[in-house]
Amino acid sequence: MSYQNSGYLKPMSVVDASTYAREMVRLETSRVGNAERALERLEAKYGISRWQLDHLRKNKAKTCEVSLYARLRAAFADHCGRHAARLLAQAEAAQAVEHDEDVAAIQDQIRALAAKLEALKGAKKEARAVK
Repeated sequence: MSYQNSGYLKPMSVVDASTYAREMVRLETSRVGNAERALERLEAKYGISRWQLDHLRKNKAKTCEVSLYARLRAAFADHCGRHAARLLAQAEAAQAVEHDEDVAAIQDQIRALAAKLEALKGAKKEARAVK
């Protein structure tokens, strides 16, 4: 299945949606057995039903609506951006204690990824505004 986006077809699948859901729950889970709370937090942040996330996470879904897939992709990108910001803050704290060239290189890479993500978000917002 695919959906039209800006004049070209982009592939989508339940497998991809399940991977996004599983990774988001994994990143949000702070302890073993905390998946239910992670699902609740993700529902509150992104407005995607915890039942939909759980169904996808457990590979029970046979289909995925286009709108859900698009929301999952956007939520996954945002979630990764939040984790990148957290990693950057941790690296900056480590640099404050003792300067390390390896950590500085990692900081530069995280900043570059965050900038790319923001640029993509901005481009998507502009594309929606034009429609």
